Amino acid sequence: MREDTPFMIERIVAALTYLTMGMVGFIWLIIGLFTKARLKPFLQYHIFQSIFISLGFALLSILIGWLSNILSFIPIINQIVAQITFWLNMPLIFDYSLIQAVIYLFLIYLAVTSFIGKYSYIPWVSDIIDQNISR
Repeated sequence: MREDTPFMIERIVAALTYLTMGMVGFIWLIIGLFTKARLKPFLQYHIFQSIFISLGFALLSILIGWLSNILSFIPIINQIVAQITFWLNMPLIFDYSLIQAVIYLFLIYLAVTSFIGKYSYIPWVSDIIDQNISR
């Protein structure tokens, strides 16, 4: 970990990167590429982690959709899958489903920890990012 704390703009960009599922970080990377500015390790860590998590969410949602479609052709299992899908996607709190609430809480946790200048740790994902970012 770094001894000094990151600048406020770095913390804001890191937090916004999580809240926009990596889009702000991707734009920040492009701006850095054109201006030939070197990103500090704190910002690199959070930008790459948010992009990695976003791609993971997208792949997981595609795989679950395919699996659900395949299982819907099996006579008894299709009713079980439909019931599980209904329970996970029905509105619970402020019209958010259980899945949406968990994802939003996870993203808020990541945004808050990056905003206060800390490196958030997610098993396996953070380890991969740490191996590729020199701090």
